[in-house]
Amino acid sequence: MSVDGILNVLKPAGKTSFAVVSLVRRWSGERRAGHAGTLDPDATGVLVICLGQATRIVEYLAGAGKTYRAEIELGVTTDTYDAAGKVVGRGDPSSVTMEQVHQVLGAFRGTTAQVPPMHSAVHYRGKRLYELARKGVEVVREPRQVEISRLELLDWQPPGFTVEVDCSAGTYIRSLAFDIGVALGCGAHLRKLVRRRSEPFLIDDAVPLAALEEAFRGGGWGAYLHPLDAVLLDWPAAILDMEQEGLVRRGIDVDLPAAGAGGPAGDRCRAYSSDGRFLAVLARTDAGPWHPEKVFGTGRCGQGGDSPPCCSGCGC
Repeated sequence: MSVDGILNVLKPAGKTSFAVVSLVRRWSGERRAGHAGTLDPDATGVLVICLGQATRIVEYLAGAGKTYRAEIELGVTTDTYDAAGKVVGRGDPSSVTMEQVHQVLGAFRGTTAQVPPMHSAVHYRGKRLYELARKGVEVVREPRQVEISRLELLDWQPPGFTVEVDCSAGTYIRSLAFDIGVALGCGAHLRKLVRRRSEPFLIDDAVPLAALEEAFRGGGWGAYLHPLDAVLLDWPAAILDMEQEGLVRRGIDVDLPAAGAGGPAGDRCRAYSSDGRFLAVLARTDAGPWHPEKVFGTGRCGQGGDSPPCCSGCGC
């Protein structure tokens, strides 16, 4: 029986995101599993894991906003831009003031160009940058546009300080720490990182890995499983009648009421059956019919509303 749904996991320090996914795959017995945004091994916090049919919506999570709490230490630069790396530079942060930090942080708010670190999963000519970095090879990286909507100083304890960041997907907080160190003239690295939000999931609702393992052993893990459409709830929705449902299941375009007349707006929408089952993602490129971009099966685990997964009363 397929396990379809999304887990908001509290990733511990010392494990890679891939290792956490592998554990969940083993515990659940669902071979289709993947995460929606890597966390570095030493980082903690929200790791969104998609199971079964939910792996098909990972692409819609690519642009999800993130919130991080980061501890930055001034005066020491490392090759990985974080505490796990080798020290490659030292500076004197003794003259840096809190007012200077506030001023520098302001320069990074908004849309900014960011160079990814060499120790990252970014592709370069068919290889990951970290693969080249491990061989001692450094290449010129193209800067990427990122959006930092909030960058707030929470605590100032020189030579370190703590910030909270609201940012777009693809933002490297390690690079931000490095760039802040350059701007202050003394160097810096990321000492600690916690992901507090991966939209729409929050750290306060994340399940610790040990608790999730115990729930799998005891059979109560369904309480932690979010439905497939949980990450799409800010999209418009359409309710299909039986004829439209049949067309969508066969991959045939359907006409829907126009926006403002009870129909969805935009270029994508969620489609549901008349009894409330999530059926498909519909898309269109103009004002014409809606095309079934992704169609999902029914009667699977994680599709039973508020009920637990299969064999626990969901009716699968």
